[in-house]
Amino acid sequence: MTELAASTSRDVDVVIVGAGFSGLCMAIQLRRVGVTDFVVLEKATSVGGTWRDNTYPGAACDIPSHLYSFSFEQNPAWTRAFPLQAEIQAYLERCADKYDVRRHIRFGAEVEHAAFDRAAGRWRVRTKAGEQYSARALVLGNGALHLPAYPELPGLDSFAGKTFHSARWDHGYDMSQKTVAVIGTGASAIQFVPQIAPKVQRLHLFQRTPAWIVPKPDHPIGPLARRVYARAPALQRLVRSGLYWQHEARALAFMRPAIMRLVEPLARRHLARQIADPALRARLRPDYRMGCKRVLISDDFYPALTRPNVELVTDAIERIEPTGVRTSDGVLREVDAIVLGTGFRATDYLSAITIVGADGHELNAHWRGKPETYLGITVAGFPNLYLLMGPGTGLGHNSMIFMIEAQVRYALQCILALRDRGLRTLDVRPEVQSAFASELYEQLGRTVWSSGCKSWYQTADGRAAALWPGFTVSYWLRTRQLDLRDYQAVA
Repeated sequence: MTELAASTSRDVDVVIVGAGFSGLCMAIQLRRVGVTDFVVLEKATSVGGTWRDNTYPGAACDIPSHLYSFSFEQNPAWTRAFPLQAEIQAYLERCADKYDVRRHIRFGAEVEHAAFDRAAGRWRVRTKAGEQYSARALVLGNGALHLPAYPELPGLDSFAGKTFHSARWDHGYDMSQKTVAVIGTGASAIQFVPQIAPKVQRLHLFQRTPAWIVPKPDHPIGPLARRVYARAPALQRLVRSGLYWQHEARALAFMRPAIMRLVEPLARRHLARQIADPALRARLRPDYRMGCKRVLISDDFYPALTRPNVELVTDAIERIEPTGVRTSDGVLREVDAIVLGTGFRATDYLSAITIVGADGHELNAHWRGKPETYLGITVAGFPNLYLLMGPGTGLGHNSMIFMIEAQVRYALQCILALRDRGLRTLDVRPEVQSAFASELYEQLGRTVWSSGCKSWYQTADGRAAALWPGFTVSYWLRTRQLDLRDYQAVA
């Protein structure tokens, strides 16, 4: 018996962790097939996940609006070609209400421990507040971008000014007439730097590695177009389909580095057009294959760096001191605030939860160095556990919402098989998982993500374990139908 006593637990069919895109999608689809005995455990006080947490100035998605929504719930109200954070958050709030899943959500319930009780065939789940649940199935929808990555910089705790991560933006801090250090030049920084640069007195932007940046084809979507989409949803579906296949074609460049090389001139021309100073341009020019790190889109980041009050610093940070940031050349830049635009702990995104399988193995320890799953959804030795946005399912070219829906559909089939076939457990066969993992890593080895750079896609040993190395349509085909022969089923 696990340490969580069954007698003190609330019994449900399914526990879902997280109320972002993944968790809400799972909840909606459970209700659509008549499964209503489930609970969604959400650590925050509202739905939204990544889009609730990341409220930094300029926060937006880099996937087109009409593609960044559930296929079953189009949104004709997008006001821009690329959706802003507030609109995505509002969309998720509407989905929670429209599909009546809010009644299932337990807010302020942060899961800290989950253990599988082999004798009972149930997951015992405990929150930090001490609430306990017993469930036939456990769905982890907590996403890969929810644990901020804090850099290991000597002296960071000694800084006497204001420090915060971009995912925990302090909107109460007035940056006007302040000297600010921004550490990091990734996907978040290229959005908030142009927003704060005109407000601060001085901005020092610390760059470790330059990013490949391409133009952002953003534009407003006017009231007339929004009315047309609302009255003609088939037209919006057509636009969505066109955007999907346009982005899907980009997978070829990620799968074949030689093709990606042909795309690089687009980014180089963008850099040349926006940065006239050859010395600054040289420091912003990447020396690794495009796509190895996340390709970014922006039309205002480069111009922000040409402002007289902005300095791009490429010398390595030696340490943080109480008054500022000292670099390897010995220069101390005194600042009032430090903003960490250093991304997320994507490859150890489950580390905040202790997850114990049927044989007593803890999932995070089990995965250390080489995460293995089957289809990014199930894990051998962890029966009735379903991951959404798990390892091996991230994308560099298309919408993650598409992948989430495929995973939810597959997990739903597993949950219904448990119910309808009277099964106690479904556990993916180790040999099936091993064969899938070997195939995945072999394919990843041929992609642009294995071309020599370091990125947040990778584990400590350099494996791009977070990513799907192919077309999303191939993933859709592989997850379309559950094959029970892949599983050890116990009644």
